[in-house]
Order: sequence, then structure tokens, then C-alpha cells
Amino acid sequence: MLFSRDPKQQTEKVPLPADQPEGIIVSVDTHRAQRIPPGQSRTLKWPVLDASGPPRIDQASWKLEIDGLVSQKLSFAWDEFLKLPRVKVFADFHCVTRWSRLGNIWEGVSTHTLLDLAGGAKPEAKFVVAHGYDHGWTTNLPLAEFLAEDALVAFRHDGEDLTLEHGAPARLMVPKLYAWKSAKWLGAIELVEHDKPGFWERNGYHNHGDPWREERFGW
Repeated sequence: MLFSRDPKQQTEKVPLPADQPEGIIVSVDTHRAQRIPPGQSRTLKWPVLDASGPPRIDQASWKLEIDGLVSQKLSFAWDEFLKLPRVKVFADFHCVTRWSRLGNIWEGVSTHTLLDLAGGAKPEAKFVVAHGYDHGWTTNLPLAEFLAEDALVAFRHDGEDLTLEHGAPARLMVPKLYAWKSAKWLGAIELVEHDKPGFWERNGYHNHGDPWREERFGW
């Protein structure tokens, strides 16, 4: 009996920034001499983790809303979202459960582009709340982290469309923070003045989630 290799299974060779094509955004953390944060170990697979399982999403009725403290509230249907300018980002991916997947290539729409289309953030906006389609799930992060050069709303990973278990149709991707901050099944981006801890943050996870500082639990 023959078994084919999982297409998402990586080889032992570590993908390097220097090997990436021209025009791709390279996450600054991939230039570190040691790319695996403290307490983490490398995985060659792409594990599936979530709070309560994938939601049922009808792509035809999917929409992404940009609201809260923005100059103009927006809503994109799936076909409208796909017409927006795209970027590709080369970045590492660190899960709070102690695995890291190195050298992912994400494709989607830059968070900068989305906020520019909404006319920018109002002066009082300091934080972002990402809302998922999975039963009201949310996560929070500073606006500055949301607007990092390598942050995007992704719908492709390593040259393939995202699958449902990994957040399709689209997910937030903020490589500088632990993976739970990169909300799967993204439905809305809300800018707020005061921080609003999300599902995992209210249940014991760190409010910020920097993997290089091992901000796993508590404040």
C-alpha cells in the first residue's frame, strides 16, 4: 500500500528569507539567528487547534466588516474582498501550545490596505477586536500590532486556499504574536479606544501574547 505525503508536511530544511521571491513581504522575525522562541519546538506538520470546532460558513453570504473607530465603516462580500490588492508574507507561526511552523507563505489583503479603505483610524482608536464566525469568538490586540507590515487578512497558505479547519474563507494573520491572536473565520475588525480581552484572554491566556517573551498566560 502506498501513502502520499501530506502536502502541508514540510521537509527538514528550514525555509529562509533569502530564498523568497522578489516582492514578498518578509517578516522581520524570520531574520533572527534563532527563529524558534523560548519554550517552543519546531513542527513539520500544520496542527489544527480551535476553541469549539469550525463554524458553518456559506461563502456566498460571508462578509468582512470594518467598523468601530474608523472614518468610514465598510463591509466586503467575498467577491469584493478577492478584488482588493493582495500581498504575500513570508513568516513563522508560533502556537501557545509550544509548536512553531517555520517559513509559511500567506496571501491576502494587508491590514494597512483595509484600514486605508476605511479612511483610517480615528485618533482615539488604540486597540482592535477581531470577531470570528465561531460562536461569537473574539481576540484583542493593540492597533500598532494589527498594522504591522507583515499583518494581513489571509485566504491562501503556501500556495493553496485555506481549508475550513485552518480558518477559511479568511483569517487574520499577525505573525509577531502567538497564533491564537490570528483569528480564524474572521468576520469583523472593530477598532476601539479601550482594550477588550477576548475569549482566550478572559480564560487565562496573556492579554498581549508575544512569543519571544513567553507571554502565554496571565497578564
